[in-house]
Amino acid sequence: MSQIIFKYKIECPAEDTFSIEIPETARILTVQTQNEQPYIWALVSRKKENKKVYRTFRIAGTGHIINEKISEYIGTFQLENGGLVFHLFEIEKE
Repeated sequence: MSQIIFKYKIECPAEDTFSIEIPETARILTVQTQNEQPYIWALVSRKKENKKVYRTFRIAGTGHIINEKISEYIGTFQLENGGLVFHLFEIEKE
């Protein structure tokens, strides 16, 4: 089965938690910035019947308290030439 990599924009300033609609079977690869804009990259199946769902994420700055139940650490990214450092996690489904 063929796959493709898509990127999903994180709107900044984002809320601490946010959801994006992506294919249910998408595998999150990383979070990085491109031109000072953060994106999530994901590996996605090219099957047409790949159902889309909302997946929820948490952005936390270094030293911030995280109360949500985390399922996976995605990565760390920086904005403003390293002046702001954020860590992205996926929140467990309820």
